[in-house]
Amino acid sequence: MEERFIPTLVQCFFIAFGVLAGGSLIGSIGAYFVGEPPLTIMARLAKSLRIWAIVAAIGGTFATIETLEKGLLQGSTIDIVRQVAYIISAMTGVQAAVTCIEWLIQEDIT
Repeated sequence: MEERFIPTLVQCFFIAFGVLAGGSLIGSIGAYFVGEPPLTIMARLAKSLRIWAIVAAIGGTFATIETLEKGLLQGSTIDIVRQVAYIISAMTGVQAAVTCIEWLIQEDIT
């Protein structure tokens, strides 16, 4: 069954946003319980969870690589365009979550 493009694009955005925001928030709660500075840990977690949020949003790297291979070898350029759009949507969700975390902790995450 063919997935619809726009709903999947929106889901990629919010999955990446949720993985990064939720992982950073829950991780900082754990840091608080063990006596570490929660806002510093939140910034560190947000920085290190970026790539994992993108991978989780696009459904794992194997399916994406398989689709890109199909697009390149079988000439299906629409599949390549869709996968690139999904990755960009996930990256936008990650950046939105990083911006929200920066607002929350009042410090830049680089």
